[in-house]
Order: sequence, then C-alpha cells, then structure tokens
Amino acid sequence: MKTSDFYYDLPEDRIAQHPAEPRDSSRLLVIDRASGAWQDRIFHDVIEYLRAGDVLVVNNTKVIPARLIGHRKGFTGEVEFLLLKRLDYTHWRAIVRPGKKLGVGAEVVFSDELSARVTERGKEGERVVEFLFDGVFEDILAKVGAMPLPPYIKEKLEDSSRYQTVYSKIDGSAAAPTAGLHFTPELLDRIRAKGVRVVEILLHVGLSTFRPVKVENVEDHKMHDEYYEISEEAAAEINAAKSEGRRVISVGTTSVRTLESAADRKGHVLAGSGNTDIFLYPPYEFKIVDGLITNFHLPESTLLMLVSAFMGREKILAAYKHAVDSGYRFFSFGDACFIV
Repeated sequence: MKTSDFYYDLPEDRIAQHPAEPRDSSRLLVIDRASGAWQDRIFHDVIEYLRAGDVLVVNNTKVIPARLIGHRKGFTGEVEFLLLKRLDYTHWRAIVRPGKKLGVGAEVVFSDELSARVTERGKEGERVVEFLFDGVFEDILAKVGAMPLPPYIKEKLEDSSRYQTVYSKIDGSAAAPTAGLHFTPELLDRIRAKGVRVVEILLHVGLSTFRPVKVENVEDHKMHDEYYEISEEAAAEINAAKSEGRRVISVGTTSVRTLESAADRKGHVLAGSGNTDIFLYPPYEFKIVDGLITNFHLPESTLLMLVSAFMGREKILAAYKHAVDSGYRFFSFGDACFIV
C-alpha cells in the first residue's frame, strides 16, 4: 500500500487547540466496524455502547516534562531536547534541534542544575545524551522541563494536567495516550458500576508517535521501539474475557499496540515487559482487540494506518470525511471515535 492511500483533506481550523471542558463533553463518533455506519454522540454517551462483562483496557503511562530548552555550551542560540526513552540512570534517547549543530561531544546547558552531553548520533535528529546533574533527576526535570505538546497545538496549555489521563500513574511518556483524555473519574465509576472491568496496562509513548511516514510504500516504514508492561492480573482478566466470548475494548492505539505485541499465536495475552516496534497496517488480523476508542489521527500517519487495519481504509476515511464536514475537532485535544 502507498502512504498516499491514507491521505485526507483537513482544514487547519479543525485542529483542536484546547481540551474540552469537562473532559467527557467532547463529541463522539460511534462507528459500526462491520457496516461503516456512524452515529453522532457526546463522549459521556459511550457508556450506552458498553456491556456488562466488557474489558476496557487503558494505558496508565504518565507524560513527563520531556521538553527541555537550553543553549550549547559556549554558544548563543536556543537548543531543544525532546526526551523519548530512558536508557539508564543518566542516559536518554532524545530528539534534538538543531540536529546539525549537536554532534557527539556537544554540551548543552539547561539550568544551573542540569546539563547534557551528546554521546551517540542517530538518524533524523535523534541522539543518545548523558545528563549531568547533582540531585534527583526527576525533581530537577520537573522544574526545568515543560510538557511536550504536539507542534500542531499553537495555544498555551494553562493546566498541564489536561495533557494527562485521570488514571495516569507511571512516568515515562513523551506524549499522552490521548484517547484516554476524555474520561473523568465519575464516568469511569459509572462504567465500572455497569459491570465493565477496567484493566490497566502500560506503554511509554515515544518516537513512533512523532515520526512521520516518509517512504512511498507503507511496508518500508520502520517503527521505533517503545517500552510496555502487562501484569499477570491484567493478562488473566483479558484472557478470561477472550475465552468467554466477552469483548476487549482498547482505549487508544497505544493499548492496541501493547495487546497485539503481547499476543501469542493462540490469541492469549502474555504477561511481562519488553520493547515493541509493532507496526499495524492493512491487512492485519487482530488477535485481541474487539473495539477501539480513539481520537482522530493525522493524514498519512501510522496511527491512521492502524485504525484502517482495524476497520477498513475506505470505511474509516468515509467516517473522517463526515467528521470534517460535521465540525468535529481533530487530534490530541479533539473529539473521539468508538469503533465497535
């Protein structure tokens, strides 16, 4: 398949700049996976489409203040780091800008407490960097770093907690699993009261979310690895649902990628942790996921390719056209789809 097969036209004014208030007041496009038919609802109506016995799988990763602004030691001019993945106590994988001026050995100062040295050069602005600091790195990062909002969000986010899900727990992501931003604690309580089991897994969102597809043939695109964890309890809950014919509904593409990465050939989820570079695009036979709650995704992105694999490319592009024509808001702070 060609990358251009996943293009759609999106006016710039459809890109959401602010989160909905309250969270669950965003719009919801409910799409029938088999027929492609849709209904226009509000997100808190999602409970009407959930059944007792369903397993709702959420990603409990927490976004860190991964954007750092500093200057190269001995030079003027701004330098930006976007932290992607921690490799050990002092080393991280990061995207750096401007990449041409930050070769191996370059030193960058962010504050009196924090500096870094480039130790390894990668492709497309990626570097391995060693941080130099005195104290607790997480505490210093909380003071020096900023929330890494996507570049298409131009407006300032007044409350950084709105770029976290209400169930975020484990620090490590460079971007939010944005489908989960629509849930409130009250809505989750109502969902549980209906008999839906809410199960937490983990995937730290990294470079794969930011990296555009630059190749003509989809099959030639390479994903970067991201860390995931699935507990014994979570795997048991999901496997019980599958064996009993109950639905497993993923909140977000990150949960999908985690579940499908951990699935064996028999369709069982294996507990454990590791790194995944799974790339899901048509045609792909999903082993675990029966339903998907997700935001609208960028044209020609790996996330749109994943959703196309789940529903069908022509059906999802038709639904996206309806969303554009109907005034839905797109991307991180935008509205949501429930494909089931």
